[in-house]
Amino acid sequence: MNFFYHLGRYFMTLGSLFSKPEKAGMYWKELFRQMSLIGVGSLGIISIMSLFIGAVTAVQFAYQLQGNFIPMWWIGLIVRDSLILELAPTLSALLLAGKVGSNISSELGTMRISEQIDAMKIMGVNTASYLIGPKVLASVVVMPLLIVFSVFFGIYGGLFAGVASGAYTSAEYIRGLQDPLRDADTIILFIKSVSFAFIITTISCYQGFYTTGGVVGVGKASTRAVVFSSIVVIIANFFIASLLL
Repeated sequence: MNFFYHLGRYFMTLGSLFSKPEKAGMYWKELFRQMSLIGVGSLGIISIMSLFIGAVTAVQFAYQLQGNFIPMWWIGLIVRDSLILELAPTLSALLLAGKVGSNISSELGTMRISEQIDAMKIMGVNTASYLIGPKVLASVVVMPLLIVFSVFFGIYGGLFAGVASGAYTSAEYIRGLQDPLRDADTIILFIKSVSFAFIITTISCYQGFYTTGGVVGVGKASTRAVVFSSIVVIIANFFIASLLL
């Protein structure tokens, strides 16, 4: 019963986002602030993670293909498709769930226990729409761009790792990258990116917005935000792959 209570309140909170803003300027300002926090603030960690994920993927497949009479230019194709279909969207989403999700939950949780949300509600502000709406919209816009960057960084990571280890040449790797890319793979990438962004942000906002229990409650809400959003992302990843592949 507790699960259905939270599920119902979660969807009711989402429904409250679709309301006319009291002052559009405030929402636009908050939207751009969140886009900067989520996008610029996460680009560094996404780039580092993606470089080494691409490098590890390339080195692992190069090791498996050695001596099997398979042309090494396949490595470029394998790394590219692996990043697009699975590694970049899923691993980036899990990483962002830990960084962005915990930040969002902590921010809203602190506002809740310090009664800032109650004060805004007394002043006639639709708190759910103002505090959650810009975060969700910013996430849906920025996270897919981060995941696209993740794909490119991963591809370059695979290039550098293979050439540095001598497993294959840059010409062989680039030959694999030039193999025709299916449009369906790109569509799946963006569907996953938008879906994961929405899941991470809405669950984290929900946990922070309804925080109770003081400072300890903020920490628990942040932990729940990361855990629940990560679990739902993995489940959604399975269903999206099953339906679209």
